[in-house]
Amino acid sequence: MRSSRAERVRAFPPILGARPRILVLGSLPGIASLQAGEYYAHPRNQFWPIMAALCGFAPEAPYAARTAALRAAGVCVWDVLAEAARPGSADADIDAATARAHDVRGLLVRQRSISLLAFNGAAAQRHFARLVLPALPGQRRSDIRFVTLPSTSPAHATLGPAGKLRRWRAALGGVLPQRARPP
Repeated sequence: MRSSRAERVRAFPPILGARPRILVLGSLPGIASLQAGEYYAHPRNQFWPIMAALCGFAPEAPYAARTAALRAAGVCVWDVLAEAARPGSADADIDAATARAHDVRGLLVRQRSISLLAFNGAAAQRHFARLVLPALPGQRRSDIRFVTLPSTSPAHATLGPAGKLRRWRAALGGVLPQRARPP
């Protein structure tokens, strides 16, 4: 059993535009993200290169430009967990007994335009299944396609960047607006 005395990590508000079609859910920000105050800030995390390839922006663009490009493409980004005790950055070290979910259920009920929920890794999917899914209305569940994608984290090294991009493109490409799709 993990100690609940580990530092409590608090997540960020969502990157949310007016009519999102895709919700990408991570688990909880890592140390680099918390220090930068930005989603997926670790320099080896593949999230921004993947989204840049899918949405047509430069992965090295300023954070505000990258988040604006996601909003314009109809992509919402959030974490399942609002807070939890976790030493370090590893998802495996999240103390489930201290985990508290964001109001993802409320977001999905309010934002009826979301038709695809993409989990950035298996940990996000597990936390969602335990903390959010039981409260999600059945009709809304049937309106959404759920897909668990390979984590963009550098800790998930079983699949390289090109393999991760292929999987993400296969899952998200058909939902992104035509102008956001790469040639």
